[in-house]
Amino acid sequence: MTTTRTPTAIVAVGGNSLIADSQHQKVEDQWDAVRTTAMHIAGMIERGWNLIVTHGNGPQVGFILRRNELASREVHTTPLDLIGADTQGAIGYMLAQALDNEFHRRQIKRQCVAVVTQVVVDANDPGFKNPTKGIGGFANEASARRFEAEGWIVQEDAGRGWRRVIASPIPRRIVELDAIRGLVDMGYVVISVGGGGIPVFENQKGELRGCVGAMGAVIDKDRASGLLAAELGVDLLLISTGVEQVAINFNKPNQQWLDRLTLAEAKRYHAEGHFLKGSMGPKIEAAIEYLEKTPHGQALITNPENIARALAGETGTWIVNE
Repeated sequence: MTTTRTPTAIVAVGGNSLIADSQHQKVEDQWDAVRTTAMHIAGMIERGWNLIVTHGNGPQVGFILRRNELASREVHTTPLDLIGADTQGAIGYMLAQALDNEFHRRQIKRQCVAVVTQVVVDANDPGFKNPTKGIGGFANEASARRFEAEGWIVQEDAGRGWRRVIASPIPRRIVELDAIRGLVDMGYVVISVGGGGIPVFENQKGELRGCVGAMGAVIDKDRASGLLAAELGVDLLLISTGVEQVAINFNKPNQQWLDRLTLAEAKRYHAEGHFLKGSMGPKIEAAIEYLEKTPHGQALITNPENIARALAGETGTWIVNE
């Protein structure tokens, strides 16, 4: 007798899963957004998938940094590694509750569990010498100088003001990988590597330490999701973003939407500069890293509301090894 293996996917949900736009940032608005996202994800469970869900945390990190500034005369501030842990816990709770409620509504006998995840980075990563990842809100020059006095690196963004920047090193190892694998094997829907995971170093004793102070960092959520997908050998890396499909020559007269890409084509278009660093670039890089290590795998990029149609082959951009 033969048995059908249940396929496993990682679903990397983008920032619009929690904050639809600048007018809907309050906690109640985030709950509305995450419940909508849960509906799309639960549909994959109904279609027979095992799932690991990853998520971003950029806006939430910015909110906590601002609270730090406003409350600094009254209470101690929070270091960046703990902010990452805080947001993983909060967003993981929201996603888990929304998904569990959606499972209950659909009579799906599954349960979510959120894992606060650490991700090892290299202390010699080039990103630490040239930090470029903006965090927090924009500030005037006077505030920027105060940030510098506190040890932050600040850069000017023409037309928008000054902003703190930190490193975004390449993720090397997921500390809780075996726990995540075990939970998936037990049938749980696992939420992990939130915000790319908490970046940590290994010291000379092999102990883990958070990246704080001048070595503060954040890891790109899509790159961490690609690493997790490759390490687990999942069948599908689904990256949910703000557009229905990937395009080359984006926003140009010769823009072309892409239904399907081979790994070789994805590498070529990426080398030609079609995918911007702060937008589609990390998503394509994550898909490339995953597919290079997972010959049987496939990657899919689309927006949340079109996940079902994309899985049916009606839209989205598929990236495959062949």
